[in-house]
Amino acid sequence: MLTSREIRRQFLDFFEQKQHRIVESAPVVAHGDPTLMFINAGMNQFKDVFLGTGTRDYSRAVDTQKCIRVSGKHNDLEEVGYDTYHHTFFEMLGNWSFGDYYKREAIDWSWELLTGVWKLDPERIHATVYRTDDEAYDMWKDHLPESRIHRFDEKDNFWEMGATGPCGPCSELHYDRTPDKNGASLVNADDPRVIEIWNLVFMQYNRLENGDLQSLSTTHVDTGMGFERITAVLQGVNSNYDTDVFQPIISRIAKLSGKSYSSETNDEASVAMRVMADHVRTLAFAIADGAIPGNTGQGYVLRRVLRRASRYARNIGFTTPVLCDLVAILVESMGDVFPEIAEQQHTIERIVKAEEESFLLTLENGLKRIEEMIEAEGQISGANAFLLYDTFGFPFDLTALIARERGIEVDEEGFNEHMQAQKERSRSAQKDQLPGTNRNLHASRTPRNSDSAYRGTGDG
Repeated sequence: MLTSREIRRQFLDFFEQKQHRIVESAPVVAHGDPTLMFINAGMNQFKDVFLGTGTRDYSRAVDTQKCIRVSGKHNDLEEVGYDTYHHTFFEMLGNWSFGDYYKREAIDWSWELLTGVWKLDPERIHATVYRTDDEAYDMWKDHLPESRIHRFDEKDNFWEMGATGPCGPCSELHYDRTPDKNGASLVNADDPRVIEIWNLVFMQYNRLENGDLQSLSTTHVDTGMGFERITAVLQGVNSNYDTDVFQPIISRIAKLSGKSYSSETNDEASVAMRVMADHVRTLAFAIADGAIPGNTGQGYVLRRVLRRASRYARNIGFTTPVLCDLVAILVESMGDVFPEIAEQQHTIERIVKAEEESFLLTLENGLKRIEEMIEAEGQISGANAFLLYDTFGFPFDLTALIARERGIEVDEEGFNEHMQAQKERSRSAQKDQLPGTNRNLHASRTPRNSDSAYRGTGDG
């Protein structure tokens, strides 16, 4: 059985033999790009090339890109732990053409790698194309019967990085893991039995702020293969969490908690272990690349992720910091590929531990308050959801998660109204600032115990 290291290496070597330059992953923190909070796709570091505002000294590239999808259009947070294949942090294997080759080579080489090098069963592979892309459809007919070539609309087969930026029609490869190879109806149905493993994007447009599509001066190829997904397929397991990418972390959690892990069920312990294993990767890689948990922007996203993981850790008996103890396992398994997490290991551990300690101070009181709210009202009102956020540092999605466990509703609209009112108070406070001082007349509140735990440590 191939190890994850071997799979990653074989992908890079295959395209290097096709005259691609192996390039390093960009930092997962989107420095200098106001349209992104985190790098969410392999193409982000090449955005300037696609737009014609930048160049490289190579026209073909291959890499493994660190990605985080936990906010905005590409947000996989709620699925993590409950299904087998969504993650907040993942690697995206990709090969690129900058005005060089186009659809023919991208399609033929993908088929060669999957069936020739990795020996995947050709009868289990399905391809999808954008509904009007007859060219890609006809090219796939060289490899597949038409019964396994499918047309889809914009939702599934037109790839866009965000609200604006480079985009284009795409062709996806799906792998059928049903026993009888009869999963055609499950393509793009969010069913783990037929899983998307590779997306070939034919970059030819730029989405403008008004929504219009502007043709790029040159066409490009941008492909993305989910590393964790292809590893699961090649290792013959049904869940990404059963691969050697995640198992070292999950085994450590199981040992520390004294709980058993099952890949077959969504019992409380197994879901918690998956969430913790996923979220510690997001935290470690983001912090290594310069982000720190905080009250706004990237920092607040990381704080949400950490507090969500901490809540799940509590569900399986942890009452003291534990995520910080998982960083060493991550470094051991991935530090050779991404040396930044090894170099920053102690900083990551210190920041994560401080955040865990800070949240644990208020977690018990917050949970007691939630129980009181449920007992009194049978729901969590918008005002109470905001109180939990403002006083106890409970992000809304954490409150919603706890409510879902209790089978009750949370008034999200009411919460958003209170959040908007707070923002307006904050803006008003800034206008009312006393002349010659830095003190506001009306200071807006922020979650308690938010930053103080690691102020003065030199980390932000």
